[in-house]
Amino acid sequence: MLSTAPAPQSILHEIFGYDQFRGPQAAIVDHVVAGGDALVLMPTGGGKSLCYQIPAIARQRAGHGVTVVVSPLIALMHDQVGALHEAGVEAEFLNSTLSGEQANAVEKRMLRGEITLLYAAPERVTTPRFLAQLDSLYERGKLSLFAIDEAHCVSQWGHDFRPEYRALTVLHERYASVPRIALTATADAITREDILERLQLENARQFISSFDRPNIRYTIVEKKDATTQLLRFIEGEHEGEAGIVYCQSRKRVEDIAQTLSGQGIRALPYHAGLDGQVRQANQDRFLREDGIVMVATIAFGMGIDKPDVRFVAHLDMPKNIEGYYQETGRAGRDGLPAAAWMAYGLQDVVNQRRMIDESPAGEEFKQVMRGKLDALLALAEATDCRRVRLLGYFGEESTPCGNCDNCLHPPDIWDGTDAARKLLSTIYRVQQQSGISFGAGHVMDILRGKKTEKVAQFGHERLTTFGIGAEFSEAQLRGVLRQLIATGALSVDGQAFNTLKLTDGSRAVLKGETAVQLRESVSAPAESRRRKSATKSRPARHQRPGCEEAGSLRGRGAARRQRVATA
Repeated sequence: MLSTAPAPQSILHEIFGYDQFRGPQAAIVDHVVAGGDALVLMPTGGGKSLCYQIPAIARQRAGHGVTVVVSPLIALMHDQVGALHEAGVEAEFLNSTLSGEQANAVEKRMLRGEITLLYAAPERVTTPRFLAQLDSLYERGKLSLFAIDEAHCVSQWGHDFRPEYRALTVLHERYASVPRIALTATADAITREDILERLQLENARQFISSFDRPNIRYTIVEKKDATTQLLRFIEGEHEGEAGIVYCQSRKRVEDIAQTLSGQGIRALPYHAGLDGQVRQANQDRFLREDGIVMVATIAFGMGIDKPDVRFVAHLDMPKNIEGYYQETGRAGRDGLPAAAWMAYGLQDVVNQRRMIDESPAGEEFKQVMRGKLDALLALAEATDCRRVRLLGYFGEESTPCGNCDNCLHPPDIWDGTDAARKLLSTIYRVQQQSGISFGAGHVMDILRGKKTEKVAQFGHERLTTFGIGAEFSEAQLRGVLRQLIATGALSVDGQAFNTLKLTDGSRAVLKGETAVQLRESVSAPAESRRRKSATKSRPARHQRPGCEEAGSLRGRGAARRQRVATA
């Protein structure tokens, strides 16, 4: 027999030790406790887990039974369950780390109604065996709630698409009266629509929190010598502090970790190719010791909650703003000042564009991915407030933050349209004369009038465009090429040594119909470039938000047990 659900406020205080909810948490919890469906978008560190944990406890006490939490990460399951045990809540997980005997014991406890929250991966939830167990609970009225974490994984437009999430539609089809709550920290408008459709949550109430992380300072620089730039950033602004450095490849992870260590920085590598024990040991040191810098692939970070990460640095440009936002959001979860620093260059744009173009996916998908890459490049090349741009991508209006690199040191801009036209004209004439394509370096040498051995070999000094761009620096031309490639006005042939080719989009630039605007501070013309000295300033330390505001459960003493996803 069902009873009245206890007040969420009392559970918040009794179980989790907080005096009040934060932001929209109270409204979300009340809605779900009452049996409503919900889609929750809340930034990293905003306390998403409480939005289903408290309803799970309230509904279980009212006699509704078990809550099933769908999670894609073994590490996150272990972390959440361990923290719930510490708080006195009956929670378990079912995943590949359990023996058959252990898994059977968990299933029996679930069927007896002894568990409040059960964590499982989407692959397990949709198996015939598990669905049969859910059927049994449902028939007895003991299936309380489905919480679908990392819900962006259901969308092909999201930054971490996982096909197995698509099968979760069975939950609505088979258990229509059981409420569902889908949660994510990153989803633009097209991804949100896809989540609602794929999970059949069209009638769910949407709770969209601010994406703003005001304590994070965003800085984006052009790659020149990325390793040296990173060293200067860490030594100049974050010496002795904990941070994460993201690299695209395993080899680069190891090289950067070794270089940082050689400079006296306590740096450790993390990627899927490392021995499991080494990887776990490195992770544990990062979590338990102060001032460790983890150099990692993007596999590191999901499911981890180290509150005092003071910086997140990217040495390679992510695929899209969603990925960038989620990764930078791992900094400053304690609310204190933190930094998001990224170095990007022409090769980053070339690599990302080529991966999209050579993907076996359909053209509609490729177009969306190109649009996401364009948005990230626009953020990188922006001359106005980074935060305004970032929040605008997620449909949130804001005012200049006064804290990002552009707000602190506004860059000058210059018109790169003439340089773009000369670059495209040079590529056209090279292909017309030689019948083959060449890479960016050779094209820039021709345009700047450099008589290299390769220029002489192919007779390219005789081209009409030879030397007509001598006034442009190499850095400037690389900035122009980045924009031309990202916007599709140039293509890169990855099968032919990254050579440049004109596209249908080249015509509008050649005719002067499309303007190319660039940051002078990033790619200044050779004859006008000047060094600007700026005193480095670090944001003043401000007080950590009071513990009376409800954050995630893991922030309350569970940090020592946190785990990270295996790549």
